[in-house]
Parts: sequence; structure tokens; C-alpha cells
Amino acid sequence: MEVVGGLDRDLAAKMAEKYSPVREREAQEWIESVLERSFPESTPFQTALKDGTILCEVINKVSAGAQIKINQSKMPFKQMENINAFLQASEKMGVNRHELFQTVDLFEAKNMAQVIDSIYALSRCAEKQGYQGQRIGPKLAEKKTYNFSVEKLAEAKNVIPALTAFNSGATLSGTPAFGSRREIGGVDIGKTGGVQ
Repeated sequence: MEVVGGLDRDLAAKMAEKYSPVREREAQEWIESVLERSFPESTPFQTALKDGTILCEVINKVSAGAQIKINQSKMPFKQMENINAFLQASEKMGVNRHELFQTVDLFEAKNMAQVIDSIYALSRCAEKQGYQGQRIGPKLAEKKTYNFSVEKLAEAKNVIPALTAFNSGATLSGTPAFGSRREIGGVDIGKTGGVQ
């Protein structure tokens, strides 16, 4: 990737900071555990995923409803179709759109940190959908709702005024007006700038 100017250089540096080899290794191990086989020998992570076939196999395993037809073609547009099919199936599984990567992020290795984040998000959503294998990253939070009775709500309204009675709010009373002299330790230093 050729960097053109200052802004591009800054953006490339920022993306490079987000990339973590440890997270990449965890994502690769998760994929290998799902597929029950190792990545091709001495093949870099991005190269192994670039054609989209491994990603499509993963989504077919972790999602009961997704059965993506995998293109085995070496043609770039067919490989990008595989990646796009993976992204669409991931979104249907519940991965938020902002957690997904763009096709070029993987295909051209533009933002591998985002690719790894997407794999982590897929792992969380797969577990929520019933996948029994291991998960990487934190568990997906579940929404909890609380229903309070009318009596509890009325009781809470009465608590707030009682708490505010201890302090009637922050004020600026006791602070000098803007531009006035300050006295530190009872000594006036405002006239000549020194202690008198």
C-alpha cells in the first residue's frame, strides 16, 4: 500500500496501531476450531482468508440458516463475491453493520484490524445463536428490562428532592469577580505583582 500524503500516512499509522498479532492468532485459532482443521501451512492470515472460501465455510458451520454457495474460482470478482456473501450472512446472524469490514479491507489488506474485529463479533453472535464451540472475546450482552410498579416510581420521585436538600447546588459564591485582585494567604499581591 503506497502512502500518498500526510493525511494518508496518519490514517495508515492509526490503522497499524489498531492491529494486534495476538488478536489475529486468536481469530485464526477460532476459525481452525470451527472448521476442525488448520490453516494451510505457512500461509499468512490475510492470504488464507483473501478468497473468502474459509470465511464462507465458517459461516456455514456456525449458522444453522446460512448455506452459502462457495465460489472456488481464482477470479478476483468471484473471490470478492465470497467475502460479500460472508458479510451478508454475518449481518443476518446479528453482527452489527459497524462491526463488519469492507470487502477491500480483507481483499487488499487495507484494514486487517477491522477484519479481526468482525471475526470476534461473529464468534459472539454465533454463541448467542446456539453455536456450542468456543468463543473469542467477551460474551455478547443481553438486554435486560425492568418494570417498576407505580408505587416504586412515586417513591423514587420523593427520594430525589430529599437528596438535593443537603446541597442546594454548586454556586460561585465566595469566588472573586473576574478581573479582581486575589489575596493568597491574606497577602495582597495584586498591586505590584509582588508581596507587600
